[in-house]
Amino acid sequence: MEKFSQLNLSKEFLANLNSLEYTNMTPIQQKSLPLSLQNRDLIAQAKTGSGKTVAFCIPLLNKIDVKNFRIQSLILAPTRELANQIAQELRKLSRHIHNLKVLTLCGGVPFKPQVVSLFHGAHIVVATPGRVLKHIKEENIKLENINTLVLDEADKMLDMGFYDDIIEIINSLPKNRQTLLFSATYEKNIEKLALNILKNPEFVKVENEEKVHIKQKFYNVDESNKTALIPALISSNKAKTILIFCNMKITCDKLADDLYDLGLDVLTLHSDLDQKQRDETIILFSNKSYPILIATDVASRGLHIDDVDLVINYDLSLDEKIHTHRIGRTARAGKGGIAISLYNSNDYERVELIKDTFSDIKEENISNIEDDLSYKIDSDLRTIFINGGKKQKLRAGDILGALTAGIGLNKEDIGKIDILDFASYVAINKEKIEYVLDKLSKSKIKGKYYRIYEK
Repeated sequence: MEKFSQLNLSKEFLANLNSLEYTNMTPIQQKSLPLSLQNRDLIAQAKTGSGKTVAFCIPLLNKIDVKNFRIQSLILAPTRELANQIAQELRKLSRHIHNLKVLTLCGGVPFKPQVVSLFHGAHIVVATPGRVLKHIKEENIKLENINTLVLDEADKMLDMGFYDDIIEIINSLPKNRQTLLFSATYEKNIEKLALNILKNPEFVKVENEEKVHIKQKFYNVDESNKTALIPALISSNKAKTILIFCNMKITCDKLADDLYDLGLDVLTLHSDLDQKQRDETIILFSNKSYPILIATDVASRGLHIDDVDLVINYDLSLDEKIHTHRIGRTARAGKGGIAISLYNSNDYERVELIKDTFSDIKEENISNIEDDLSYKIDSDLRTIFINGGKKQKLRAGDILGALTAGIGLNKEDIGKIDILDFASYVAINKEKIEYVLDKLSKSKIKGKYYRIYEK
């Protein structure tokens, strides 16, 4: 079974999948969906970028009773970013289900509005463990109607110390439920968790395809020379979208300043940013308005940032598992990619550990880097911000219409449109930015004027 059309789903569900251009299933979807759609408990081992979000969203949506306005599915994820992206995917996959409500419960955002949202009800909750446990303890959430529990990136949640929280949450759920556990690894801690929470589970695994598709290069460099190498590494690999990893927030900020001084447009992503800033940063990078994102390991997993041409480990990761997750940002969905790691004499032990995991790492000499000075490290797009979103009933079609029919912009000059609750972001051909800012600020979108500016 290779195509979504072969699954036992309603015509409406299949039509929506087709409209999203979801035609051929990825390996993890092929292996897991026939089982999970039969309401079987499941342990699925697959890397980030393998299509696992769709693999667990389809079965829970397939059995949602939208007329029963109770929480029927709970999805636990390790980070706010991942929880938000799962919720976005759910909303896309459920466009054929009218009046379905998906609610996210994450830390780092105000607690009281979540209490109000829970009072109004939802069908599906996507949450981080700490925040949903707080709602359970304060009796804000009713879980007696849960029929599906999903643990996404379970290994990451355990690495973050959530084992006890997860068990406490599960003890609050009905025992008669389907449980789907997705993890990039299957080590002793995952096995222990699985034994405690699943009933006669099926086990499916997709082998690590990333090793096949990712070309890895390691450079032994002098610490003082690292930053100056970055433009040459990018130009020699003709990369358009670059993700650079540092181990500390202070290194991210320092590197960002130094690259900016070299004339490069960069974004940073780390835990000092509030949720609004983090969401905006991910949007600006994923819609290709900025060529370079510098991040700590908050970005190494759980982010749907596709088409990253080049990953650079500015700092070598602290262990081989983190290294695997970092380089997995490139070569997503089977596409090729390049990962470059910079190290010095203090890193030899970690380099050997990583080399033990990957047999195809190439040691390179920095003198062989061919810096193409004519190569332009830049983006063709820039992003406009509109101070209206879902809460103002704005839709992508409304914004597209205002830009094309309204002010005469060509469709080819418009990139990705992201609509949040109170804001919208639109990628625009940078040559047309001034024109759009001038014209759109004087025009109505869906009968109303909005504040428009460049990000």
